[in-house]
Amino acid sequence: MARWVDGEGELDVDGGRLGVPLQVAGSYRARTRGLLGRTGIDGAILLTPATSVHTFRMRFAIDVAYLDRTLRVIALHTVPPNRLTAPRLRARHILEAEAGAMAEWGIRPGVQLRVR
Repeated sequence: MARWVDGEGELDVDGGRLGVPLQVAGSYRARTRGLLGRTGIDGAILLTPATSVHTFRMRFAIDVAYLDRTLRVIALHTVPPNRLTAPRLRARHILEAEAGAMAEWGIRPGVQLRVR
C-alpha cells in the first residue's frame, strides 16, 4: 500500500480530465489542520487516511466525500460548521471542498476519482 504525503496535485473524475486543484494532507499535522481557520478553498483537500471529520471552528459549510481505498466515492454529504460526522467503516480517505463544489464537478456516490 502506497503512503500518501503532504503535497499538491489535481483531481480528475471518472477518467475525464477535470483538473481541480488538490491539496493532499497525508501527515497527522496536515490532517488535523485541514480547512480550519480558512475562509474558503480553491479546489479541494484530500485527508488520508481518514474515516470522519469535524467542522468545529470552521467558517463555512463543506462538501465531504468518503472514499474507499481505490478513491471511489462511497458517500457524499454537505456539512455545516460546528458538526461531527459519523465514521464510515469502508472509508480510507476523505475529500473536502466548499459546499456545492462537488456537484459542479460531477462528484457523486459511485464515481471514481484519480489524483495526478
